[in-house]
Amino acid sequence: MTNEPSEHRPATAEYAPNPALKRGEKAFETVLFNSRWLMAPFYLGLVVSLVVLLFKFVLLLVEFVLHAPAAKESDIILGVLSLIDVSLTGNLILIVVFSGYENFVSRIDPRGHPDWPEWMTKVDFAGLKQKLLASIVAISAIQVLKAFMNIDVAFDAQKLGWLAGIHLVFVVSTLLIVWSDKLGGHGAADKAH
Repeated sequence: MTNEPSEHRPATAEYAPNPALKRGEKAFETVLFNSRWLMAPFYLGLVVSLVVLLFKFVLLLVEFVLHAPAAKESDIILGVLSLIDVSLTGNLILIVVFSGYENFVSRIDPRGHPDWPEWMTKVDFAGLKQKLLASIVAISAIQVLKAFMNIDVAFDAQKLGWLAGIHLVFVVSTLLIVWSDKLGGHGAADKAH
């Protein structure tokens, strides 16, 4: 390497950036940086979807309780699995809302909130992917289990095969993501938190 200036750019001592271009660059970067707030309505919409999910959960719970006295054991298990499924979906929404907001919009200050879960301010993008996929795998497993528990009432080998195959794809995808994150060095950073 030589200490001679490049043909395309003058030496550092001679180079002075154009002030108008610098202001334009600064303004452009400010617009880009502030565009992260365009994601906030998405997270608010997910909070509204959580309210709708709560409404559905209450309806399922009332139906479950009303039919429980006359229900068979398998029907009780299926009812409980349906409630767990809706609950896991709600957890998935919360993970996306809090982690997405924290990672992409603005930091959340947990001080003054004694019940604030510690993980919410420590999940990076790799951890978010892993938590999302783990929730999806759990939801998928419940769907397969519900189909298996209902096998004597409505056996559909093709549907059960599809459910099991899709669940297997989710499991393998999750393992591959975790493995690739460990190879990329994200696993050690997550363990530090």
